[in-house]
Amino acid sequence: MKKILIDTNVALDYLLHRADYSNAMIIYLLAEQNFIAGYITASAITDIFFLAKGTLGKKPAKEALKNLLQVFKPAAVTDSHIYQALDLDWNDFEDSVQYVVGESFSADYIVTRNTHDYSSGSIPAVTPQEFIQAVAVI
Repeated sequence: MKKILIDTNVALDYLLHRADYSNAMIIYLLAEQNFIAGYITASAITDIFFLAKGTLGKKPAKEALKNLLQVFKPAAVTDSHIYQALDLDWNDFEDSVQYVVGESFSADYIVTRNTHDYSSGSIPAVTPQEFIQAVAVI
């Protein structure tokens, strides 16, 4: 079973029905049906809630996040991950944290709309559409 880490932007696409909602929904369904193992970094969950709350309101945002977390498991962020991310010296610190967390559980893919942010890493960073196409081939 493929293990994926979804980026904040993919989670928000799903929760807020944004630009790439249909592909985010397919990935959600793949994880819900246990075709893939999906993860979100614990540090991204607070950002996701904050941004969703601004659009949905507090109570609906909490319910949406609970729904999301029934399918995508929180991946712990440790002090070691933070130090490793600092050593990467990437432009976006959030992305570097997500990357080292993905490394820690041997993620097969990081699914993001910002693939270029992960270009220095060895975990393939793919768009939701690219991931769906890759899974369809398997």
